[in-house]
Amino acid sequence: MNRRFFIRRAAVGGGLLVLPQLATAAASVRSTRQLTILHTNDWHSQIDPFPDNGGRNANQGGVLRRASLIRQIRREQPNVLLFDSGDIFQGTPYFNFFLGELEMKLMSQMGYDAGTIGNHDFDGGIENLATQLGHATFPLLSANYDFTNTVLADRIEPYRVFERGGVRVGVFGLGIELKGLVPEELYGNTNYQNPLDRGNETARHLRTRLKCDLVVCLSHLGYRYRNEKVDDVKLARASRHIDLILGGHTHTFMDQPAEVPNAEGLPVVINQVGFAGLRLGRLDVTFGSKGERACVSCTNLRV
Repeated sequence: MNRRFFIRRAAVGGGLLVLPQLATAAASVRSTRQLTILHTNDWHSQIDPFPDNGGRNANQGGVLRRASLIRQIRREQPNVLLFDSGDIFQGTPYFNFFLGELEMKLMSQMGYDAGTIGNHDFDGGIENLATQLGHATFPLLSANYDFTNTVLADRIEPYRVFERGGVRVGVFGLGIELKGLVPEELYGNTNYQNPLDRGNETARHLRTRLKCDLVVCLSHLGYRYRNEKVDDVKLARASRHIDLILGGHTHTFMDQPAEVPNAEGLPVVINQVGFAGLRLGRLDVTFGSKGERACVSCTNLRV
């Protein structure tokens, strides 16, 4: 198939990608369905804009600006989903004083649909994470953290299915290995499971049994490593049913998404938007009427 990357640029960068296993051919553009996916990662309790101190990020970011941008997009687009890929907590005094309560309340007010768990979300301890979930109107998803013998048992879902504009979207989360990264007393009896195995199992379930048109992974694995550590690129290459990976952990500012062939040679789109809420990722997915193909345009917006 003849594809052209990044034929449109806006804000930080934009691009056009094609997912053959999904939904639309050019000939059927007249009867399309559209979905807008917004996403963040690693905003690390950055509630306020960066200070006006002459630094690289001076006067950028901030929850109020992000909320305003999200409201504007929702006014323009009828079918919007909003996700976060972890490390919501830790990084400013807001977390030190309020332990994540403010972050959860603000994300709820902004209408997040789901998030996943980053390693820093355990920084107040697993009991604190459970407490702060009480302030959230959205679920945290993790398919490879087994919380059976913890206070988070039955409070973390592996996946959730959303429907917008006639499109079924299956979303699941994957987290990084905590041992050696987070003190054991903070995550307790959380059992880490192989993200490649759990990711493939969950994506297959969403695609084949729950009949999802689009399968999205909220990943806090990291974009790419030079060693054997599991990352988003390795996950994409090993996958068969994942369409989009919205990443976190490595604070990677991607001007444009990456397209990585999966185990069957079909493209998986990977995107990540740095850290501290400085960018809002936007993926506009266009589906055709017969489910053959989907077209994905991406614009990572400055906040």
